[in-house]
Amino acid sequence: MSITKAKKEEIIQELQEKFEGSVVSVFADYRSLNVAEATKLRRKLREAGCEYKVAKNTLTSLVAKRLGLEDIESYLEGPIAIAFGKDPVAPAKVLYEFIRENKKMEIKGAILEGKVIDAKKVRDLADLPSREVLLSKVLGGMQSPLYGFASVLQGTIRSFVYAVEAVRKQRAGEV
Repeated sequence: MSITKAKKEEIIQELQEKFEGSVVSVFADYRSLNVAEATKLRRKLREAGCEYKVAKNTLTSLVAKRLGLEDIESYLEGPIAIAFGKDPVAPAKVLYEFIRENKKMEIKGAILEGKVIDAKKVRDLADLPSREVLLSKVLGGMQSPLYGFASVLQGTIRSFVYAVEAVRKQRAGEV
């Protein structure tokens, strides 16, 4: 069944909007997935705020040329699915978690903020801690010196109080 030229242009426009509206677009070979597994993956990606789209390589290639991303041509071999996300880490995390559970699929590469990255860098993205963990580490790093400063001040005040108490006792003993 062939697609009409108008339908192709509609798909190209939709793909272009998705590429432009996403921080990251991860390319994966979905060849070994059955319908139930693909549905499960779509659900997990949706829960993470991502979108999963299966696209023809020729149409994806046309979109890439329009956007000046010719470097992705090497990733457009075989059946390709694309996970789009506004969070740079979420699609990679979900896809690698799914691959770990099901031992299916293969990440080919990604586009991160307009730059093409390979599968190893996508893996590095997936291994990053979550945003909340990173924020808590930064906050902990900022609070640590403040706690130290408060302890130093408390120690100085404590020493002053001990000295005043010793002077009081000494004078009380003299009188």
